[in-house]
Amino acid sequence: MHYATTTEATVAAVAYGHLAETHTVENQPAPLCDYNSYQHDIALREAVAREGAAWAEPELQAFGTLTGSRELIELGFQANENKPVLYTHDNYGHRIDEVRFHPAYHRLMQIATQHGLHASHWRKPQPGAHVARAALCYLQNQVEAAHGCPITMTSAVVPALLEQPDLATQWLPKITALQYDHRNIPMEQKSAITVGMAMTEKQGGSDVRANTLRAHALGAGGPGQAYELVGHKYFVSAPMSDAFLVLAQAPGGLSCFWLPRWRPDGSKNAMQIQRLKNKMGNVANASCETELRGAYAQMVGGEGRGVPTILKMVTMTRFDCMVGSSAGMRQSVAQALHHCANRKAFGKLLAEQPLMQNVLADLAIESEAAVAMTLRIARAMDAGNASEHEKMLVRVGTAVGKYWICKRTPAHAYEAMECIGGSGVMEDCIMPRLFRESPVNSIWEGSGNVQCLDMLRAMGRNPGSVDAYMDEVQAAAGTDRRLDQYVARLGSELLDPSAIEYRARGVVEKMALALQGSLLVRYGNHAVADAFCASRLGEQSSGLTFGAMPRGLDCSAIIERATPLV
Repeated sequence: MHYATTTEATVAAVAYGHLAETHTVENQPAPLCDYNSYQHDIALREAVAREGAAWAEPELQAFGTLTGSRELIELGFQANENKPVLYTHDNYGHRIDEVRFHPAYHRLMQIATQHGLHASHWRKPQPGAHVARAALCYLQNQVEAAHGCPITMTSAVVPALLEQPDLATQWLPKITALQYDHRNIPMEQKSAITVGMAMTEKQGGSDVRANTLRAHALGAGGPGQAYELVGHKYFVSAPMSDAFLVLAQAPGGLSCFWLPRWRPDGSKNAMQIQRLKNKMGNVANASCETELRGAYAQMVGGEGRGVPTILKMVTMTRFDCMVGSSAGMRQSVAQALHHCANRKAFGKLLAEQPLMQNVLADLAIESEAAVAMTLRIARAMDAGNASEHEKMLVRVGTAVGKYWICKRTPAHAYEAMECIGGSGVMEDCIMPRLFRESPVNSIWEGSGNVQCLDMLRAMGRNPGSVDAYMDEVQAAAGTDRRLDQYVARLGSELLDPSAIEYRARGVVEKMALALQGSLLVRYGNHAVADAFCASRLGEQSSGLTFGAMPRGLDCSAIIERATPLV
């Protein structure tokens, strides 16, 4: 056996050493970071301006720089890589029921509250306030969606808590404070608090009237009075919140309660966490199962009025599901467009390949339609107190939008992931997280079937809501033949009561597409509106398959409009 001498080895290194340099990185896009996620989102900027929040442009520009920064994007990864951990007891055996989070999660919460994502629309109600706040949430959710859950619920509790003025007077200043305090101490010792929600039980799910949690009055009982709650909750959102809105059975029926984590005397409330939920997505945020063993609470609103009271909160959380899913779509398509604008295959950039253009443009259209619909409903929320039309549009549009936008997001995330290819499946890419997050908003706060039944309920109880919806859609009448024909067919369906519950999904889907089409035709980019009507409303509709749009569309213009130019 021959062993190379030192001299021979040196000669070989000189002759062949260059062959060891095998890893030159080529044809790989740089990460999408250190860009202004607001400035580079033309559809969002246009929607903000037309829906009445142009005054928020300076704040949104600054926030776009922040949310597009490498630092904030990294916080999103860190928060998801380090799941919350439950500590039921301390070292000495005392029950503490504490959930501990990674510092990245707390930093994201701090940024969200400092910028008023939970409260700006309540602190300064004005035309465009809900629109501006929705745009801020839309940008922040693209960085990390899970921490948006407690931000949403802290925002959404306000209308419900106003049903109990004494509690509202006491706690709203801390709910709407632009601060974040995650310490596990009584609310009285904090300047700012967050709020969660607990409705679901094992046996009922969405059927909350099957709840068995019992409320026992500590005195005379009634609105604002003290009770003790005994039973379980199978799904508590954000268990480290300082207080929760809870549904429980009182003698007079299902009622709503304000449940603090600490009792007024400073002792720990008897709300015991059994375990954290092991979720496929939304992992940076904690959700849990609890037992209530005589937990102190106060009634909110009238006895037996629990569902109408808490629905004031749920309506707001459902709207935020629209915001969150629209944000997920935007981040997905931004990643896909950025990748395809910087990677070549078969001699051309991916974004120049005709079939890929069909896919990318289709994804961009879906994203733009989602944000257009979401911010239109935000404007209706701003004007709802002054206009019956806008109030009714909120009632219908939230159910329709929550159903359709959230339902479309999983397929959208998957298709964007496929545009990126194998790298899009890797955990150091944001796409797996977006994909795991994508079904959450469709299932939580009322699944698809619940939204459709809610729509039917609105049609039955508030006939004017359908008229308001049709007036909004028909505002585009005469502008696009395909839209006109689609709306006419939808009108016939709405007038047909036969098997309406069985047909509800199809009806709500058509209502969503008609409203999106109307908005894009009236206000949107011509290429986007034309492609939307051709692919969603026309005779050559591509159905649910992305990338099967008909010929003759200006895909290049749509792609250029939506691509973040970094």
